[in-house]
Amino acid sequence: MFFKKKKKNTPEKVEASEVVKLKPLRYPPKILIGWAEAISGNEKLRDWFLESDQYKELGLTVHALLLKDDARDWLMKNGFAHLMAMVNGAEGNQEAIHWLEKANFQILKNVALAGDRDDDALKWLINNGHQEFAIVAQRIRVLKDQIEERHNDIHSIGRD
Repeated sequence: MFFKKKKKNTPEKVEASEVVKLKPLRYPPKILIGWAEAISGNEKLRDWFLESDQYKELGLTVHALLLKDDARDWLMKNGFAHLMAMVNGAEGNQEAIHWLEKANFQILKNVALAGDRDDDALKWLINNGHQEFAIVAQRIRVLKDQIEERHNDIHSIGRD
């Protein structure tokens, strides 16, 4: 054992003493549409969210979707574990989907599933009156595809 890899402290491993109460997620439709635009790459909107006292978590969720560990840590430590679970679920993490289901975050669960290409979840969002969240999920799909393409491109290795 010449090379021991130091284990990274991941946001999924929160000690019991670090339990943080979840904050409510109540956003007007225009804020959700703006969030979808920020996910699509609108940096002005993303930065506006980041600088906002009221919606900072949405800007940080965009960074979490872009695989930024500091944003993921912030979400976990500041009462937005449910948004981080949505991000993890959109990345295919079934434990995150199960947690969202168990905690009764049906909308976020379906955003995560739809973001991970589950068409039934996208239909659920639309059929249950959550069109703005359906748009968010579609933007997550596109962003994930772009990240995957970049990771598979030999010319862009190491740019993330």
